[in-house]
Amino acid sequence: MGSLAQKVSEVQKNDNASFLPESAEATSVLDLAQKFAGIEAVPAQLIYGRSTGLTAADEVTIADQLRAIKAELGAHLVDVPLMPERSTDGKSMQVTVLFSETDAQKNVEYVEWIRDHTGTADGLEAHVGGLGGILTDMMAVFGSIDGLLLGVTVGIIAVILLIVYRSPILPVVVLVGAGLAFALANGVVYLLARNDVITVSGQSQAILDVLVLGSATDYAMLLVSRFREELRRTESRYDAMRVALRASFEPILASGATVILGLLCLLVSDLASNKGLGPVGAIGIASSLLVSLTLLPAILVLLGRVAFWPVRPRFGSAPAEERGIWAKVSALVGRRARLVWIATAFLLLAGVAGLTQLKADGIPQTEGFTGHQDSVAAQELTNAHFPGGTGSPAEIVVRADKLDQALAVVRQTAGVAEAHVYTGPFPIPGAPPKVVDGLVRIDATLADAADSPAATAAVQRLRDGVHAIEGADAKVGGFTAINMDVQHTSQRDRNVIIPLVLGVIFLILMVLLRSIVAPLLLIATVVLSYLATLGISGFVFTDILDFPGADSSYPLFAFVFLVALGVDYNIFLMTRVREEAGKIGHQAGTLKGLAVTGGVITSAGVVLAATFAALAVLPLVFVVEIAFAVAFGVLLDTLLVRSLLVPALTVDLGRVVWWPGNLWRQSR
Repeated sequence: MGSLAQKVSEVQKNDNASFLPESAEATSVLDLAQKFAGIEAVPAQLIYGRSTGLTAADEVTIADQLRAIKAELGAHLVDVPLMPERSTDGKSMQVTVLFSETDAQKNVEYVEWIRDHTGTADGLEAHVGGLGGILTDMMAVFGSIDGLLLGVTVGIIAVILLIVYRSPILPVVVLVGAGLAFALANGVVYLLARNDVITVSGQSQAILDVLVLGSATDYAMLLVSRFREELRRTESRYDAMRVALRASFEPILASGATVILGLLCLLVSDLASNKGLGPVGAIGIASSLLVSLTLLPAILVLLGRVAFWPVRPRFGSAPAEERGIWAKVSALVGRRARLVWIATAFLLLAGVAGLTQLKADGIPQTEGFTGHQDSVAAQELTNAHFPGGTGSPAEIVVRADKLDQALAVVRQTAGVAEAHVYTGPFPIPGAPPKVVDGLVRIDATLADAADSPAATAAVQRLRDGVHAIEGADAKVGGFTAINMDVQHTSQRDRNVIIPLVLGVIFLILMVLLRSIVAPLLLIATVVLSYLATLGISGFVFTDILDFPGADSSYPLFAFVFLVALGVDYNIFLMTRVREEAGKIGHQAGTLKGLAVTGGVITSAGVVLAATFAALAVLPLVFVVEIAFAVAFGVLLDTLLVRSLLVPALTVDLGRVVWWPGNLWRQSR
């Protein structure tokens, strides 16, 4: 799969139109748009500007550059004149460039050519924005996934493994396994996406890469830790691996199944981007499980104690866990269980208070970059000299006999700068409206940037106005409406999928722990941790990073990853607690389970948090926000919830935690 793994970027779909649900109003208009235009085109806005006003020489330069664009790229453009429109203040000109190619990668090349061959060194600005410019900038960001993101992630994991193991051999073994899981997952995703079985975006590919590398490393660390523990008790490395694999298999498999099923709940989403992330992430976790439970144990048992060189676990030696920091944490929990869980819960509730700061109602696409991309500069120049929605009109489709009434309503709507009847892809003054299946189209230029909250509000007013026209069968679409429908669908998905994920995780935990109370306890603590993470995220995004907000899908993505991954660490802890409680009693088993798993679970949490934090190298607000949420939330789960809250509650509640299972009836 290695050669295929490098091709995932070739099958990405990154425009919102690709993700619209079939039921959305904007989808109906989008389907009709091609009938009206008779062509399929991707628009880009080329805009020129000079702060002191365009000169006669500038106009000559612009005309020459437009001729050069036509000469060089004419075969890939819709055959219409490149007619520049001058701003009323005389400081800017803009022209719509329509690419006839449907291949996004080809359009990226054409936009980059235009950017390289426009403007001058003496102060004449030139930028390319609109849909074509935005997609080009996004493709450039996601093109760095296989280079920058992958390099940073692997580097972080290697450093952490060297610190944890203090061995040059084990990090190589773990990274080889993670690398094979990475190649397998990406190869399978490429084949499925190429054959239109799943949809993959740049965001889902980036998440896939860090998820595979992080989870494969986590599973490896758990197996290695138990193998090292058994090597101290058992002379034979083969016998030690038999015990270690038998003890690790169930929690690792349950952990992976929790994340896989949690991600597959995204299949009920109405958005193709969410539907795509579900199986993409599930394939990544399945690949990590496959490598961690087959190849890795074989390599470890062949190497034996040599794998841990120079600090080999000698047969009969005392485990470090019995005298380390986690033994002290365990003792503290045992002495002050109620105080520990009350104080920890109070801290988490304090974090929840920040939820009022979180604004998860969408991000304008031109504000979705953390850097100053060329498409952002183009939109800023457009906003300064033209109506913000120029080049991305709202498209209103109505019955032909209601045209005059609809046109009057559209022109009177607040937020609409101008409106005209659509006569064809090449406007001709005085031409009759184009009629398709008894319908006509009105194009409304919005006063504000097409991806701004103000434009979204204007489109909602347009819909309210034209829907009220009896018998008009009116629908409103276009760039702004597409974004609005995507955001609304994200909110619907959040309300449907979150309860579904909780139900799936509860069933898995109930089967694994043979209890009803323990799963409820674990889910409650992880949900509390999730809410605290969202609250702290709201504070960080608004008051520290000054982000424009968060995407509507942010709470859902954060929930799926944080709850599924947070439950992972509780699974690793509670399966060991259950094992020890059956031998030495409930309280003693809980404290021993915390002591012996504390180091490895903390290390695993740090690895996963660091790998997700690596996503922050991609200059996209949404990706940076997901990186922060998962990294911070995983650390919160690892260091606070799993280390203090869960074991303290387990000790304080007593054997009722295992009701109605056998451990509940145990006398100790």
